[in-house]
Amino acid sequence: MPQTRLLLKIAQTWDGQAIEPDHAITLVLEVDGDELQVEVDAPLHGDPPPEAPPGPTDQLWNHEVVELFIAGQDGAYTEIELGPHGHHLVLQLRSVRVPVATMLPIRYRTELHGDRWSGQATIPLQLLPAGPHRINATAIHGAGPDRAYLSMVPLPGRAPDFHQPDRFVVQASLI
Repeated sequence: MPQTRLLLKIAQTWDGQAIEPDHAITLVLEVDGDELQVEVDAPLHGDPPPEAPPGPTDQLWNHEVVELFIAGQDGAYTEIELGPHGHHLVLQLRSVRVPVATMLPIRYRTELHGDRWSGQATIPLQLLPAGPHRINATAIHGAGPDRAYLSMVPLPGRAPDFHQPDRFVVQASLI
């Protein structure tokens, strides 16, 4: 199978407002055999980490996190959440907000670099829905009125809602 490599950049809020260039987040996706490699480079906002030890962490979206959504053609999608302190959450969803599997195991490691962090995740392709795929990348950080919601693809609505697979625009065949 030929390798697939995608570069994704989050440089705006969920509703399409530009953010400071040094707050942009990049993700590199690359298929390697039967695995998807995901590399994250993101600013470190200093939010407190989850109280759980690094690894699969429920409700990680309540903390500083970068998220990758990969939708298939049948309404199913996989949500991959990656935090700066080694926490992650992978969910398979049958349709919008209808999970069929959560806390799925992946390999994940992170490094803190001053005011930025990087992460490398390895996800088995079997955790992704059948392609072709539509993709969006998002991020959340901060607390209270300073909570920020970012999205590679601007999303409609009165409040941030990342679970809009029909709006994901990056098209790829990862499997």
